[in-house]
Formats: sequence, structure tokens, C-alpha cells
Amino acid sequence: MKGLVIKNTGSWYTVLTDDGQTIDCKIKGNFRLKGIRSTNPVAVGDRVVVDLERGEQYAFITEILDRKNYIIRKASNLSKQSHIIAANVDQVFLIVTVNYPQTSTTFIDRFLASAEAYRIPVVLVFNKTDLLSPEELHYQEMMMTLYDTIGYQCVAISAIAEESERTGERKNENSSSEECNLGPSPLRTLVPLLKDKITLFSGNSGVGKSTLLNKLIPGVQLRTAEISDAHNTGMHTTTFSEMLPLPFGGWAIDTPGIKGFGTFDMEPEELTGYFREIFHFSKDCRFSNCTHTHEPGCAVLQALENHYIAQSRYQSYLSMLEDKDESKYREAF
Repeated sequence: MKGLVIKNTGSWYTVLTDDGQTIDCKIKGNFRLKGIRSTNPVAVGDRVVVDLERGEQYAFITEILDRKNYIIRKASNLSKQSHIIAANVDQVFLIVTVNYPQTSTTFIDRFLASAEAYRIPVVLVFNKTDLLSPEELHYQEMMMTLYDTIGYQCVAISAIAEESERTGERKNENSSSEECNLGPSPLRTLVPLLKDKITLFSGNSGVGKSTLLNKLIPGVQLRTAEISDAHNTGMHTTTFSEMLPLPFGGWAIDTPGIKGFGTFDMEPEELTGYFREIFHFSKDCRFSNCTHTHEPGCAVLQALENHYIAQSRYQSYLSMLEDKDESKYREAF
């Protein structure tokens, strides 16, 4: 039988078969030995072949069908293995927060570069606008302008909002300050983007993925937790990956929060192509093999000096160039 992997707990996989059955599956030991350098050779979103052996209470996954794409990062144990976050997705919603907790631009840029490598569209969803001070809202606006200019769609929401869309609008005489600070409703803002698509929800722990999915999928009741006051960091509430059917069509893939994003199997000479604005200017470099770090006649360095490339993006590019040094992985945190 063929089917779709809709849940991965680490040792068990739940497969929705093409005839509508839901089957708990395992993988055979020798499956891990087929040259797959991954902590999870089977990922949520994979199309697989399953074999229900006579006398067994569960099935075995015997084959992974060809993937159209996947999001991959370096395994967090600093080994030379990878971790596949999800496979066969139409788009990614990268949930980011300016504060509570703060999502670094380095994390965002590394994630975007990995998505670019597999031509997966990314929407940057800025959450928790209801908690931000005027200064933080201004910073969020600047970040959204930066990524929008590069070509990434950006939306700002408050996962706790209902239908209030007042943030950024002039407060009228009948609106309370509390209403005006709720932020755009995720239902009104995100549903048109999610409808009939397979969307991976990803981001740091604590950015509100579970709260947002609870809002989008009535009755799902994913566990949520407050962020750590001491360190302004999120705590893991999602411990496994799962595909959730959306009531208006499509699927949402819920994944555990990511602390850092170490890139995997990216050659330095390929990296320019994963930063859109750097690639745009690199065509005018004097040398075709320019690394954009020191070479004379480098159009990228000239664009950086003229502020056509953001310093934060260039620093992310440099940090990824250094990823061949295993010790540099911690810069992604």
C-alpha cells in the first residue's frame, strides 16, 4: 500500500493510506543503512510504501517515494548527520517574533537560504504584535520592509486576536486602546494563503506556532506554554511532527521549535545563489568565482557599501561560508 506520513514520534510513524486507513508503522533496521545520512530517514510529508505483514500488529515502511522537496538542517547533536524537518511541502510559514522571544536575523536568513536551495516559497509571519512597544513595532516594520524588498512575503499578526485588524490604523473615537493593540487576526490574514496547500509551520520555540494552529484549527488543542521570563526564550511544547488537516482545505505541518539552524551540505560556491540580493549583484563581479569577501572588483561589496545589501544579510552570508568549520555551527543559535 502507498500512503502519506502524517505523524513522526521518532520511533513510530502514522501513515494515512491512499484508501483512507490510518496505520501505525515502523521502519526496518536495514532501512537506515541505505546511504541516508539523516537522524530521521522518513519525514512527515513523505509518500511511502507500507507492508502489513501477516501476524504483525503494525506495518513496516519499506520504501520512500521520490520527494519533490524537503527542508533540512544539520542535526542538533553536531554530528555530520542531517535532520529533515518535513518533505513535499508547497510553502513554509516561518513564524518569527521581534520579542518574547526574539528571533535573530541570522536564524531567519539561514532558514531562507535552505528553502531557496529547494525552491520552497517562504512567508514570514511576524507574530505577537500585540505585545510590542512602539519602538519594537518600528523595528518590526523595518524588518518586514527589508525582507519584502528582497522578495519575501511578510505578514504581521497576533495569534490571540479575533477579528480586530486595527494595528497600524488610526484609532477611532469608539475604539479602546486594548482593541487597537490586538493586531491583525490570523484567520482573516492567513486563511487565504493556506487554503488547499501543504504548509510547514516552523520557527524558534515560543514564537506561538501552537497558539496559532489552535486558532486556525478549532478543536485541535495543541499544548502551549509561556516563555521563560529569565531568558526570554521559548520552551518546547511540541515534541513530534504532525500533519494537521485544515478545515478550509490543505494541511498544516506542526513541528517542534528549533533553537538554531545549521546548514547542511551547502557548498561555498553555491551559497551566493541562496541569497537573492547577493546573487543579483554578483553577476557584475569582476571574477566569476568571487566569494564576495575581499576580491577587487566585487559588485557585492560595492552594493554593501552603498547600502543596497543589508549588513545583517551579509553577516549571515559570511557565517554560512564558515559552516565547513564544525565549531562555527553554534553561530546559528
